[in-house]
Amino acid sequence: MATVAGVDGCRGGWVVVRAVPEPFGILAIEVVPEIAPLIAEGLELVAIDVPIGLPSRRPRAADREARARLGPRRASVFPTPARVVLDATDHEDASARSRSAIGAGVSIQAWNLVPKIRELDASLDPRLQARVRETHPELAFARLAGAPMSDPKRTPAGRAARREVLGLGEAEIPRLRGAASDDVLDAIVLAHAAAAMRDGSAIVVGDGERDQRGLRMEIWG
Repeated sequence: MATVAGVDGCRGGWVVVRAVPEPFGILAIEVVPEIAPLIAEGLELVAIDVPIGLPSRRPRAADREARARLGPRRASVFPTPARVVLDATDHEDASARSRSAIGAGVSIQAWNLVPKIRELDASLDPRLQARVRETHPELAFARLAGAPMSDPKRTPAGRAARREVLGLGEAEIPRLRGAASDDVLDAIVLAHAAAAMRDGSAIVVGDGERDQRGLRMEIWG
């Protein structure tokens, strides 16, 4: 039986939603501490909300295109840190390295993602990217809803709207140690995106460029 997964970073590690793609059905939702064992499982497709493919000379076209598609939710797409930032010691060092490499600093939100980016990057190579793909939950919600979501995900209205898009009641969103409810919703919609990649209905943005390691800089939804 084919199995796909949606994965979102969280305080406790990674929220993982395993699902069967057709007809879509959730098999399990859990928090795991590390990403490498999940990638080694050999799942058919893994949709993950962490940048894959890090720029060295200029900001990524995929980030720019994703923001253009998302309208009111454009701020949810943080500019991807340059590869040189992975070795930075603090936010100030990261911003200096980024400005030197791609002409822009690093937001504090993006800096907070660096440990997750570093962990995933160490677990990937271009061959694995065929089934482990960067995916943005707001792009996935916009595809399912037919338009970008109107309200931020952490507001009551935003959470209710996202549950409606997913066809889930509040009681169907499990409470997991180390993960917020919006992390779980994001992982669920990422699992839907993985299923859409399998049947060809997912969207993808990016200009086809690869980074220094040969990883494609693209975002699915």
